[in-house]
Amino acid sequence: MKSEFYIDSEDLSEEERQKLSDALRGSAEGDVPLALEVLIADEEEIRRLNREQRGIDKVTDVLSFPSMEDIRGEELLCEEHGDELDEEGRLFVGSVVICEKRAREQAEEYGHPYERELYYLAVHGAMHCLGYDHMTDGDKAQMRKKEEAALRNINLERK
Repeated sequence: MKSEFYIDSEDLSEEERQKLSDALRGSAEGDVPLALEVLIADEEEIRRLNREQRGIDKVTDVLSFPSMEDIRGEELLCEEHGDELDEEGRLFVGSVVICEKRAREQAEEYGHPYERELYYLAVHGAMHCLGYDHMTDGDKAQMRKKEEAALRNINLERK
């Protein structure tokens, strides 16, 4: 069974939250709805977070803060995570922080709309929250495949 995603964000419109939820549908297996927080930050804020959380004193495009470890490819089941569910019955998988200015710059650099870059960064961050990474070529290929499948769900795949 594919888990549904609830996107918690004061920075995204209801339409954007729904579109991101649609993109992520099918990204995780399980019988419990998943919650993901998405925040949009300025350069100063994302640099501060990057410095404090990762020891890297520079602006970056996206940061992910997973709430669980070792869940890549695992079925997320209520019976195993029932005590971790929020009051709405959702399992919180983490937070994603996107730097709006970097997203806009990268969209221009890559020659695609800001919307595509925003969703790509949100999906990329969500994949980190689901345990995926890009430390090895094999891991990177697996993560890219998941990202492209998510973006294909909302017709924003690479052309």
